[in-house]
Amino acid sequence: MELQKKYGYMRVSTKEQNEDRQRLALLEAGVPKGQIFMDKQSGKDFNRSQYQRLLRRLDEHSVLFVKSIDRLGRNYSDLNEQWRIITKEKGADIVVIDMPLLDTRREKNLLGTFISDIVLALFSYVAENERTNIKQRQAEGIAAAKAKGVQFGRPPLPLPDNFHKMHQDWRSGEISMEEAAQACGMRPKTFYSKAVQCEKDGIVIQCGK
Repeated sequence: MELQKKYGYMRVSTKEQNEDRQRLALLEAGVPKGQIFMDKQSGKDFNRSQYQRLLRRLDEHSVLFVKSIDRLGRNYSDLNEQWRIITKEKGADIVVIDMPLLDTRREKNLLGTFISDIVLALFSYVAENERTNIKQRQAEGIAAAKAKGVQFGRPPLPLPDNFHKMHQDWRSGEISMEEAAQACGMRPKTFYSKAVQCEKDGIVIQCGK
């Protein structure tokens, strides 16, 4: 019987995330260092260069290791489709290290396959549902904070000391908008938007002081 070739797959969502825990888990599972593939991008779909490269390597003599199911993918339907491709079309095995039930090497019969597929569907559905709930809670929290007047993003820079005087001179026609903007150290577009906002906020008189 030919020994199975071990492959590992890792994924992090951003370049700043650390992949050491995933790499260590794969190495401890016996995956050769040169057989580990990694993508640094979102798990929303499977259009990832290293994953596609790995997929081309898999066959009936291969076993793919991932630390957790969300490292493979995050979309419920896409994840189930890729699981089918790997295990049915490619004939390879999959081992999810953090979920011992998701090990297709066990019980190589109809019942074992059925149990593995059911567990995968359950875990991937729960994971996606939780991410949806988190996004909804975040959106609701942001909306509630905005309703209370909480400002997000960088605080606006203070206006130059001479802004109000330049604004008055510009509106009175004594200088052009470009001259006013230059005197304030702003781009004309920025100066104009600040001036319009000042007037919109109902502080035209103050702006003219």
